[in-house]
Amino acid sequence: MAVSQELADRAAAVCRRPLPAKALREELVALVRRAVPFGGYNFPLTDPVSRVGTSPLADVPGLSWPRLPALICSRYLTPYCRWDRVLDAGATVSSLMRATDGHPGRSLLWRDVQSQLGVSDTAIVVFADRHGCWGVLDLWRYGGASFQADELRLLATLARPVTAGLRAAIARTFTDPGRQLHPVGPAVVVLDPGLQVRSQTEAAADALLRLNPPDEPMAPIPAAAYNIAAALVAQEHGIPIGPPWSRIHLGGSRWVTVKASRLGTDIAVAIEPSTAADRLDMYARA
Repeated sequence: MAVSQELADRAAAVCRRPLPAKALREELVALVRRAVPFGGYNFPLTDPVSRVGTSPLADVPGLSWPRLPALICSRYLTPYCRWDRVLDAGATVSSLMRATDGHPGRSLLWRDVQSQLGVSDTAIVVFADRHGCWGVLDLWRYGGASFQADELRLLATLARPVTAGLRAAIARTFTDPGRQLHPVGPAVVVLDPGLQVRSQTEAAADALLRLNPPDEPMAPIPAAAYNIAAALVAQEHGIPIGPPWSRIHLGGSRWVTVKASRLGTDIAVAIEPSTAADRLDMYARA
């Protein structure tokens, strides 16, 4: 109990600092690593309404960039240990081995991607409250090790303070200084059935390559496009996580809404400035 309270207290202290979402997540990952060992991780924000992932922060040993779309698609098509299913079960934490009763091969994500990387178990912590779902922490273990019950209980103590911290970080974006940032215009990215980029408008290329938000090493739009497209595929397969759209902060007063829809066998991902109603909804929830 003392160890659990100490981790929760330290997480709460980090979350009380006025950090941007990326820096906050980096510090929390370092804090968790000292308490619960893991090999790889993924810590995306999520749109509080659609629960679709945005702005991922990740380190996955052995994963090559071309395989990222397949990993993301499999993640959305795998109901086992998926964050919406964890929430719907009234929990905040779970693990792959627990969700599959010790048979990870039931998971499409594990069969298609994780098993080839040597992953033996994953743990997930979902950060949600009555205002929505704000983020997800996925921890990966390699080489036969699995997450034990006491470790999952320890991770569960993070849910309350980190949820509040993520929501506060989003709220602070609405008081960002009015920096002179390049405006965001409507754009479209077309993905093939394997979620590889087939074509894009000139404005999309600009967004993908040059509109880097403050404190981000790369624009979150490519990964966001994959997530929104994967949410559409999951919806089409009868296991929706939420509607295939998400709102993303790009620094200053810039918010974009990313939506996916079918274009024949391809998927069109539209990137456009968020409407006043979308911004107001996000502001009110945060």
